[in-house]
Amino acid sequence: MPAESLAVRFAAPERAELVADPAEERPLKDTEVAGRTLVSLVSAGTELASYRGLIGAFPKSSGYAAVFEVDAVGSAVPDLKPGDRVFCMGNHRLLQRADRRECAPVPAGLEPERAVFARMMGITMSTLVTTTARPPDLVAVTGLGVVGSLGAQLFAASGYRVLACDPVESRREAARRAGLTDVREAIPLDDPEVKGRVALVLECSGHEAAVLAGCRAVRRRGEVVLVGVPWEKRAEMPAFDILHAVFHSYAVLRSGWEWEVPRQREDFRTGSLFENFRAAMEWIAAGRVRVDGLWEARSPRDCQAAYQDLLKGRCARLSVLFDWQGV
Repeated sequence: MPAESLAVRFAAPERAELVADPAEERPLKDTEVAGRTLVSLVSAGTELASYRGLIGAFPKSSGYAAVFEVDAVGSAVPDLKPGDRVFCMGNHRLLQRADRRECAPVPAGLEPERAVFARMMGITMSTLVTTTARPPDLVAVTGLGVVGSLGAQLFAASGYRVLACDPVESRREAARRAGLTDVREAIPLDDPEVKGRVALVLECSGHEAAVLAGCRAVRRRGEVVLVGVPWEKRAEMPAFDILHAVFHSYAVLRSGWEWEVPRQREDFRTGSLFENFRAAMEWIAAGRVRVDGLWEARSPRDCQAAYQDLLKGRCARLSVLFDWQGV
């Protein structure tokens, strides 16, 4: 592996730079895997919030997920070899190094650009393995960015009836192209087939009005799961409105934080993140969930423009991938 690496760093609010990133000189640990990044995925939610300065202090690293090609393995890693491709929750950097348990092999034939979206599927898979809703229950998904769009597909592929909602027509059209059939601008609270019949609302927008609509739509003891992070106040709304809806719907309002499930399987706990990532890649490879058309590929040398385009809504697609293969 080369002695020097490169990485995308956030130097200041709304300022991303590709900088030198000296590689670790120490030998690989027995259980570690190392290699060169093929692609890394930008999160248009958490990562953009970090870019804007809503999380953490500057300067700081960036990144959400990556697929890399293995160059070297530790002596206690018998199942991987140079040339294999693996998924990890890595940063935007040219060289990756991770424990074997933190790497998931990419299925044969699955392109790295598609495999890396397992990270976004993993967010709503945590809700899938913890919800009390069961197929063929009705699930409403509000907010059809990458997380919501993939979440809607995920629940549909699991046998649920899915209502996918977003006020932006381009996002609704992208959801239809992905195979979702019931796609609307918002939850139709005037529809007796919807109001009071929704078992689960997967709220992926982080918007207060969507949370309120979800609380009003669920059946008694239905769940409203807050997947989208409310980074900023976006609506003038008294807390009473949501409290009233929760109380009178007997709604369960809870966080959709993906880390509710452990990173690796543990006794007496349901599911794990890395089991979810492996399953997500298998579902993408099998065509059960479609990711084609979700991303624009950019060079990491173009990182500042890429983040600005995402922030200002100038991207033609919902997400950005950094392609490290030509760096």
